[in-house]
Amino acid sequence: MHVLRRTTVATTVMLAAISLGACSSSGSASDSAKGGAPKDKAPIDRADWPAEVPTSGLVKGLELPLESYLPSYADQVTVDTALRTLQTQCMSEYGLTVDLPRPGVNPPPQSNAVSVERRYGLSDRAQAQKYGYGLPKELTRSLEPVENGLSGIEVEVLTGHKKPESAPPEGGKGATGRFGGVPEPARAEHNGKKLHEGGCAGWSKQRLKVNDEDAGFVTMLASTSLSESRPLKPVEKALKSWSACMKGKGRKAADPYRAMEQGYADGDGTTKNAIELALDDIDCKEQTRLIEVWFKEESTVQKRLIEENKDPLAAVKKRMGEVLAAAKAVK
Repeated sequence: MHVLRRTTVATTVMLAAISLGACSSSGSASDSAKGGAPKDKAPIDRADWPAEVPTSGLVKGLELPLESYLPSYADQVTVDTALRTLQTQCMSEYGLTVDLPRPGVNPPPQSNAVSVERRYGLSDRAQAQKYGYGLPKELTRSLEPVENGLSGIEVEVLTGHKKPESAPPEGGKGATGRFGGVPEPARAEHNGKKLHEGGCAGWSKQRLKVNDEDAGFVTMLASTSLSESRPLKPVEKALKSWSACMKGKGRKAADPYRAMEQGYADGDGTTKNAIELALDDIDCKEQTRLIEVWFKEESTVQKRLIEENKDPLAAVKKRMGEVLAAAKAVK
Protein backbone atom coordinates (compact mmCIF):
# COMPACT_ATOMS: atom_id res chain seq x y z
CA MET A 1 0.00 0.00 0.00
CA HIS A 2 1.24 3.43 -0.85
CA VAL A 3 -0.22 6.93 -0.87
CA LEU A 4 -3.97 6.74 -1.43
CA ARG A 5 -6.05 8.81 -3.78
CA ARG A 6 -9.01 10.39 -2.06
CA THR A 7 -11.53 8.58 -4.22
CA THR A 8 -10.14 5.17 -3.30
CA VAL A 9 -9.43 5.61 0.39
CA ALA A 10 -12.44 3.73 1.67
CA THR A 11 -11.92 0.79 -0.65
CA THR A 12 -8.22 0.57 0.09
CA VAL A 13 -8.45 0.85 3.85
CA MET A 14 -11.30 -1.59 4.34
CA LEU A 15 -11.21 -3.96 1.36
CA ALA A 16 -7.70 -3.80 0.04
CA ALA A 17 -6.26 -3.44 3.50
CA ILE A 18 -6.26 -7.17 2.88
CA SER A 19 -2.90 -7.08 1.09
CA LEU A 20 -0.19 -7.74 3.62
CA GLY A 21 2.33 -8.96 1.11
CA ALA A 22 2.48 -5.55 -0.53
CA CYS A 23 3.58 -3.84 2.68
CA SER A 24 6.87 -3.94 4.48
CA SER A 25 6.57 -4.61 8.20
CA SER A 26 9.63 -2.54 8.89
CA GLY A 27 9.64 0.72 6.97
CA SER A 28 11.80 1.93 4.14
CA ALA A 29 15.53 1.98 3.62
CA SER A 30 15.24 5.70 3.01
CA ASP A 31 14.93 6.35 6.76
CA SER A 32 18.70 5.95 7.22
CA ALA A 33 19.41 8.11 4.20
CA LYS A 34 17.25 10.83 5.72
CA GLY A 35 19.51 10.97 8.77
CA GLY A 36 17.72 8.51 11.03
CA ALA A 37 19.44 5.83 13.04
CA PRO A 38 20.77 2.88 11.01
CA LYS A 39 18.14 0.15 10.94
CA ASP A 40 20.45 -2.47 12.51
CA LYS A 41 20.92 -0.17 15.52
CA ALA A 42 17.47 1.38 15.84
CA PRO A 43 15.71 0.41 19.07
CA ILE A 44 12.63 -1.76 18.82
CA ASP A 45 9.80 -0.85 21.15
CA ARG A 46 7.35 -3.71 21.18
CA ALA A 47 4.93 -1.44 23.03
CA ASP A 48 4.35 0.28 19.70
CA TRP A 49 3.47 -2.98 17.96
CA PRO A 50 -0.19 -3.56 17.12
CA ALA A 51 -1.96 -5.97 19.46
CA GLU A 52 -2.93 -9.32 17.98
CA VAL A 53 -6.49 -8.59 19.13
CA PRO A 54 -7.66 -4.95 19.41
CA THR A 55 -7.56 -3.61 22.96
CA SER A 56 -9.65 -0.48 22.50
CA GLY A 57 -12.52 1.00 20.56
CA LEU A 58 -15.65 -0.67 19.21
CA VAL A 59 -13.66 -3.69 17.97
CA LYS A 60 -12.02 -4.38 21.34
CA GLY A 61 -11.54 -8.13 21.73
CA LEU A 62 -12.85 -8.93 18.25
CA GLU A 63 -10.99 -11.42 16.05
CA LEU A 64 -12.40 -12.82 12.81
CA PRO A 65 -12.06 -16.58 12.20
CA LEU A 66 -9.80 -16.23 9.14
CA GLU A 67 -7.22 -14.28 11.15
CA SER A 68 -5.89 -17.56 12.53
CA TYR A 69 -4.65 -18.36 9.01
CA LEU A 70 -2.54 -15.21 8.81
CA PRO A 71 0.69 -14.59 10.74
CA SER A 72 0.56 -12.24 13.68
CA TYR A 73 2.70 -9.13 13.46
CA ALA A 74 5.22 -10.64 15.90
CA ASP A 75 5.56 -13.76 13.75
CA GLN A 76 5.80 -11.64 10.60
CA VAL A 77 8.65 -9.67 12.17
CA THR A 78 10.45 -12.95 12.91
CA VAL A 79 10.09 -14.03 9.28
CA ASP A 80 11.03 -10.60 7.93
CA THR A 81 14.10 -10.49 10.16
CA ALA A 82 15.28 -13.79 8.73
CA LEU A 83 14.58 -12.57 5.20
CA ARG A 84 16.57 -9.37 5.84
CA THR A 85 19.50 -11.41 7.18
CA LEU A 86 19.50 -13.65 4.12
CA GLN A 87 19.11 -10.70 1.76
CA THR A 88 22.02 -8.84 3.35
CA GLN A 89 24.20 -11.94 3.08
CA CYS A 90 23.15 -12.39 -0.53
CA MET A 91 23.88 -8.77 -1.42
CA SER A 92 27.36 -9.04 0.08
CA GLU A 93 28.13 -11.85 -2.36
CA TYR A 94 27.77 -9.24 -5.12
CA GLY A 95 30.09 -6.84 -3.31
CA LEU A 96 27.22 -4.69 -2.03
CA THR A 97 26.87 -3.57 1.58
CA VAL A 98 23.36 -2.34 2.28
CA ASP A 99 21.54 -1.10 5.35
CA LEU A 100 18.12 -2.68 4.90
CA PRO A 101 15.30 -1.70 7.26
CA ARG A 102 15.14 -3.59 10.53
CA PRO A 103 11.78 -5.33 10.91
CA GLY A 104 9.74 -4.20 13.87
CA VAL A 105 11.11 -0.65 14.03
CA ASN A 106 8.24 0.99 12.15
CA PRO A 107 5.13 -1.08 12.90
CA PRO A 108 1.97 -0.87 10.77
CA PRO A 109 -1.38 0.26 12.17
CA GLN A 110 -2.82 -3.27 12.37
CA SER A 111 -1.58 -6.74 13.24
CA ASN A 112 -2.55 -8.42 9.98
CA ALA A 113 -4.11 -7.86 6.60
CA VAL A 114 -7.71 -8.36 7.75
CA SER A 115 -7.43 -4.98 9.53
CA VAL A 116 -10.48 -5.39 11.73
CA GLU A 117 -9.70 -2.00 13.28
CA ARG A 118 -10.95 -0.25 10.11
CA ARG A 119 -12.73 -3.09 8.38
CA TYR A 120 -16.15 -1.56 9.01
CA GLY A 121 -14.91 2.01 8.99
CA LEU A 122 -13.50 3.86 11.98
CA SER A 123 -13.83 2.09 15.32
CA ASP A 124 -11.73 3.98 17.87
CA ARG A 125 -13.12 7.27 19.16
CA ALA A 126 -9.90 8.36 20.88
CA GLN A 127 -7.95 8.03 17.63
CA ALA A 128 -10.70 9.74 15.64
CA GLN A 129 -10.62 12.65 18.05
CA LYS A 130 -6.90 13.11 17.29
CA TYR A 131 -6.62 12.12 13.63
CA GLY A 132 -10.11 12.00 12.16
CA TYR A 133 -9.99 9.51 9.31
CA GLY A 134 -6.22 9.78 8.97
CA LEU A 135 -3.40 7.91 10.66
CA PRO A 136 -0.47 9.25 12.67
CA LYS A 137 2.57 9.57 10.42
CA GLU A 138 4.59 7.07 12.45
CA LEU A 139 2.07 4.39 11.48
CA THR A 140 2.48 4.98 7.75
CA ARG A 141 6.27 4.71 7.48
CA SER A 142 5.93 0.93 7.29
CA LEU A 143 4.10 1.34 3.98
CA GLU A 144 7.04 2.85 2.09
CA PRO A 145 8.82 0.60 -0.44
CA VAL A 146 12.09 -0.84 0.86
CA GLU A 147 13.84 0.14 -2.38
CA ASN A 148 13.29 3.88 -1.80
CA GLY A 149 16.70 4.43 -0.20
CA LEU A 150 18.72 2.09 -2.43
CA SER A 151 20.79 2.86 -5.50
CA GLY A 152 19.81 1.54 -8.91
CA ILE A 153 22.20 -1.41 -8.86
CA GLU A 154 21.23 -2.27 -5.29
CA VAL A 155 17.58 -2.42 -6.29
CA GLU A 156 18.41 -4.64 -9.27
CA VAL A 157 20.39 -7.12 -7.20
CA LEU A 158 17.82 -7.09 -4.39
CA THR A 159 14.64 -7.33 -6.46
CA GLY A 160 15.61 -8.61 -9.91
CA HIS A 161 14.18 -5.52 -11.62
CA LYS A 162 15.34 -1.99 -12.29
CA LYS A 163 14.49 0.83 -9.92
CA PRO A 164 11.31 2.53 -11.20
CA GLU A 165 11.27 6.25 -11.85
CA SER A 166 9.08 8.27 -9.50
CA ALA A 167 7.26 10.03 -12.35
CA PRO A 168 7.46 10.04 -16.16
CA PRO A 169 9.07 13.01 -17.89
CA GLU A 170 7.07 14.94 -20.45
CA GLY A 171 6.36 12.55 -23.30
CA GLY A 172 7.42 9.58 -21.14
CA LYS A 173 5.97 6.09 -21.15
CA GLY A 174 3.50 6.71 -18.35
CA ALA A 175 1.70 3.96 -16.49
CA THR A 176 2.21 1.36 -19.19
CA GLY A 177 5.99 1.66 -19.27
CA ARG A 178 8.73 1.80 -16.65
CA PHE A 179 7.04 4.69 -14.79
CA GLY A 180 4.48 2.88 -12.67
CA GLY A 181 3.84 -0.16 -14.87
CA VAL A 182 5.66 -3.49 -14.99
CA PRO A 183 9.28 -2.78 -13.98
CA GLU A 184 12.08 -3.50 -16.43
CA PRO A 185 14.12 -6.65 -15.75
CA ALA A 186 17.47 -6.21 -14.04
CA ARG A 187 20.81 -6.86 -15.73
CA ALA A 188 21.78 -10.50 -15.99
CA GLU A 189 24.79 -10.32 -13.66
CA HIS A 190 26.81 -8.05 -11.40
CA ASN A 191 30.50 -8.35 -10.54
CA GLY A 192 30.66 -11.52 -12.61
CA LYS A 193 27.89 -13.26 -10.63
CA LYS A 194 24.52 -14.09 -12.15
CA LEU A 195 21.55 -12.42 -10.45
CA HIS A 196 19.01 -14.65 -8.77
CA GLU A 197 15.54 -14.87 -10.27
CA GLY A 198 13.60 -12.29 -8.31
CA GLY A 199 16.87 -10.97 -6.93
CA CYS A 200 18.13 -11.59 -3.42
CA ALA A 201 14.61 -10.97 -2.13
CA GLY A 202 13.25 -13.80 -4.25
CA TRP A 203 16.15 -16.04 -3.26
CA SER A 204 15.57 -15.38 0.45
CA LYS A 205 11.91 -16.33 0.14
CA GLN A 206 12.88 -19.55 -1.59
CA ARG A 207 15.28 -20.36 1.25
CA LEU A 208 12.46 -20.05 3.78
CA LYS A 209 9.92 -21.58 1.37
CA VAL A 210 7.65 -18.56 1.67
CA ASN A 211 4.54 -19.01 -0.45
CA ASP A 212 3.08 -15.59 -1.29
CA GLU A 213 -0.01 -17.29 -2.69
CA ASP A 214 -0.99 -18.45 0.80
CA ALA A 215 -1.61 -14.94 2.11
CA GLY A 216 -3.30 -14.07 -1.17
CA PHE A 217 -5.68 -17.02 -0.81
CA VAL A 218 -6.63 -16.17 2.76
CA THR A 219 -7.12 -12.49 2.00
CA MET A 220 -9.22 -13.37 -1.03
CA LEU A 221 -11.52 -15.35 1.27
CA ALA A 222 -11.58 -12.43 3.70
CA SER A 223 -12.53 -10.07 0.90
CA THR A 224 -15.29 -12.48 -0.12
CA SER A 225 -16.66 -12.64 3.42
CA LEU A 226 -16.80 -8.86 3.68
CA SER A 227 -18.61 -8.59 0.34
CA GLU A 228 -21.05 -11.40 1.14
CA SER A 229 -21.89 -10.09 4.59
CA ARG A 230 -22.65 -6.55 3.39
CA PRO A 231 -26.10 -7.29 1.86
CA LEU A 232 -27.28 -9.61 4.67
CA LYS A 233 -30.49 -8.39 6.31
CA PRO A 234 -29.10 -7.71 9.81
CA VAL A 235 -26.23 -5.70 8.31
CA GLU A 236 -28.54 -3.83 5.95
CA LYS A 237 -30.83 -2.96 8.85
CA ALA A 238 -27.90 -1.75 10.97
CA LEU A 239 -26.53 0.29 8.07
CA LYS A 240 -29.87 1.98 7.56
CA SER A 241 -30.04 2.78 11.26
CA TRP A 242 -26.50 4.17 11.15
CA SER A 243 -27.33 6.29 8.08
CA ALA A 244 -30.47 7.61 9.80
CA CYS A 245 -28.43 8.47 12.88
CA MET A 246 -25.93 10.34 10.70
CA LYS A 247 -28.79 12.18 8.98
CA GLY A 248 -30.00 13.28 12.39
CA LYS A 249 -26.60 14.88 12.88
CA GLY A 250 -26.83 16.68 9.55
CA ARG A 251 -24.69 14.12 7.71
CA LYS A 252 -25.47 12.27 4.52
CA ALA A 253 -23.76 8.91 3.96
CA ALA A 254 -25.12 5.51 2.97
CA ASP A 255 -22.39 3.61 4.80
CA PRO A 256 -19.13 4.21 6.73
CA TYR A 257 -17.04 3.91 3.56
CA ARG A 258 -18.85 6.85 1.99
CA ALA A 259 -18.31 8.78 5.22
CA MET A 260 -14.60 8.06 5.00
CA GLU A 261 -14.49 9.31 1.41
CA GLN A 262 -16.14 12.52 2.64
CA GLY A 263 -13.55 12.76 5.39
CA TYR A 264 -10.75 12.70 2.83
CA ALA A 265 -12.51 14.99 0.37
CA ASP A 266 -10.77 18.17 1.48
CA GLY A 267 -7.41 16.92 2.67
CA ASP A 268 -5.66 14.06 4.45
CA GLY A 269 -8.61 13.12 6.66
CA THR A 270 -7.35 15.07 9.66
CA THR A 271 -9.03 18.44 9.11
CA LYS A 272 -11.39 19.90 11.73
CA ASN A 273 -14.40 18.99 9.57
CA ALA A 274 -13.09 15.44 9.07
CA ILE A 275 -12.60 14.98 12.81
CA GLU A 276 -16.13 16.16 13.55
CA LEU A 277 -17.51 13.81 10.88
CA ALA A 278 -15.43 10.92 12.23
CA LEU A 279 -16.76 11.43 15.76
CA ASP A 280 -20.36 11.49 14.50
CA ASP A 281 -19.59 8.37 12.48
CA ILE A 282 -18.29 6.45 15.51
CA ASP A 283 -21.02 7.70 17.84
CA CYS A 284 -23.65 6.43 15.38
CA LYS A 285 -21.85 3.09 15.12
CA GLU A 286 -21.97 2.74 18.89
CA GLN A 287 -25.63 3.81 19.05
CA THR A 288 -26.75 1.36 16.34
CA ARG A 289 -24.31 -1.48 17.24
CA LEU A 290 -23.33 -1.54 13.56
CA ILE A 291 -19.87 -3.05 14.06
CA GLU A 292 -21.16 -5.65 16.52
CA VAL A 293 -23.84 -6.76 14.04
CA TRP A 294 -21.57 -6.74 10.99
CA PHE A 295 -18.79 -8.60 12.79
CA LYS A 296 -21.23 -11.32 13.89
CA GLU A 297 -22.62 -11.78 10.39
CA GLU A 298 -19.21 -11.80 8.72
CA SER A 299 -17.87 -14.27 11.28
CA THR A 300 -20.65 -16.65 10.27
CA VAL A 301 -19.76 -16.25 6.60
CA GLN A 302 -16.08 -16.85 7.34
CA LYS A 303 -16.80 -20.02 9.29
CA ARG A 304 -18.67 -21.34 6.26
CA LEU A 305 -15.82 -20.40 3.94
CA ILE A 306 -13.33 -22.09 6.26
CA GLU A 307 -15.38 -25.28 6.19
CA GLU A 308 -15.66 -25.11 2.40
CA ASN A 309 -11.90 -24.62 2.08
CA LYS A 310 -10.83 -26.84 4.95
CA ASP A 311 -8.01 -28.71 3.18
CA PRO A 312 -6.27 -25.78 1.46
CA LEU A 313 -6.50 -23.70 4.64
CA ALA A 314 -5.00 -26.54 6.69
CA ALA A 315 -2.13 -26.60 4.19
CA VAL A 316 -1.70 -22.84 4.55
CA LYS A 317 -1.48 -23.12 8.34
CA LYS A 318 1.03 -25.99 8.07
CA ARG A 319 3.27 -24.03 5.71
CA MET A 320 2.96 -20.95 7.91
CA GLY A 321 4.36 -22.94 10.83
CA GLU A 322 7.17 -24.36 8.69
CA VAL A 323 8.20 -20.91 7.43
CA LEU A 324 8.26 -19.57 11.00
CA ALA A 325 10.41 -22.50 12.16
CA ALA A 326 12.80 -21.97 9.23
CA ALA A 327 13.00 -18.26 10.02
CA LYS A 328 13.93 -18.93 13.64
CA ALA A 329 16.79 -21.16 12.45
CA VAL A 330 18.41 -18.38 10.39
CA LYS A 331 21.51 -16.87 12.02
